[in-house]
Amino acid sequence: MKHFLRYLPSALALLWAANASAEEPACTGPQSPVKLFVDVEGIRSSDGLIAVTLYADDSSKFLAHHGSLYVGRVPAHSGATSVCIHVPRPGIYALAVYHDANANRHYDRTGVGLPAEGYGFSNNPKVFLGMPAWKSVRLEVPKTGTHTAIRLRYP
Repeated sequence: MKHFLRYLPSALALLWAANASAEEPACTGPQSPVKLFVDVEGIRSSDGLIAVTLYADDSSKFLAHHGSLYVGRVPAHSGATSVCIHVPRPGIYALAVYHDANANRHYDRTGVGLPAEGYGFSNNPKVFLGMPAWKSVRLEVPKTGTHTAIRLRYP
């Protein structure tokens, strides 16, 4: 009994740590100490994936082919889906999100080039016949654990 009591605090600490990590969603992206939590809202169905694209603070790379730092993908959940992504360090970033309903890992467009899938951007800027202004999507991530919400728009 004496040996049991000696190890009881350590065993309880391990159990508490295991429960805490089980509650936090796994993060996508290259490992780093900085986590960004993105709540994607307005998802029409549980089909496919939610893709969260992370961009550095460089307007020339925003939405450019191979311009992103990383694309994290998680299963879609109708209504809302929470996504945790690693970011390299605290700083300014931009996010583009889309509902890849057919899970083909591409943002689909119609025959005339209009969006065919739900999409959204950091800070939820108004978008009309074009892309949002760079300054409207810049998002500060001052520390790990920062939360943001993005509402999807569907065509």
